[in-house]
Amino acid sequence: MNLAAKDVAQYLKDHPDFFNQYAELLTHLVIPDPHGGRAVSITERQIGALRDQVRRLEAKLAELLRFGEENDVLSAKTHRLAVALARSGDSASVLLVLYAHLGGTFAIPHVALRLWGMPGDPEALEFQPVSAEAKDYVQGLQRPYCGAGSGLDVVDWFGEEGKEVRSIALVPLRDEETTFGLIALGSEEPERFYAEMGTVYLERIGELASAALVRTLGG
Repeated sequence: MNLAAKDVAQYLKDHPDFFNQYAELLTHLVIPDPHGGRAVSITERQIGALRDQVRRLEAKLAELLRFGEENDVLSAKTHRLAVALARSGDSASVLLVLYAHLGGTFAIPHVALRLWGMPGDPEALEFQPVSAEAKDYVQGLQRPYCGAGSGLDVVDWFGEEGKEVRSIALVPLRDEETTFGLIALGSEEPERFYAEMGTVYLERIGELASAALVRTLGG
């Protein structure tokens, strides 16, 4: 009877006392070293496998710790933004806080903002006309968009330096179900904003900015 390798493996799993009954086999079994050409004993192979597993677990733990530290930093930055917005008494102050914190605290190179359907200075950059197509696009966003490009071209919003932008994030501004604006963020780094990234903090920033603008603009 021919046994497949998986049959042998299953037999050993089902009979954990096998090597107790045939202990002498352990002294004769040799296994190719996965990290070299020489043959090693089964005990050495087990030790090597455990070491590899420990290294993988250590790397995973280090990654989790790094993510935790990054999360703490983002949380602290978002809290400072919330406090500054709460202290802002008018829309001009709110806009200054948004630009200062997003461009400074969060170190985002390019920040642009457009508002519509809200009372404001028509000469101000934030109240410049936005096409109906752009408004529809933003209205359709279920969450902030992140990536290399989108159905909405916002590069011109960043001015001359916008030509070097390689990744963007689009954060809708909403008053309940009504969309009244957009925060556009840009970076020269292709991986600063990418499609698979989490958007929890971008959503929080959008909610904080929306609440502050609605409060101060009286929309």
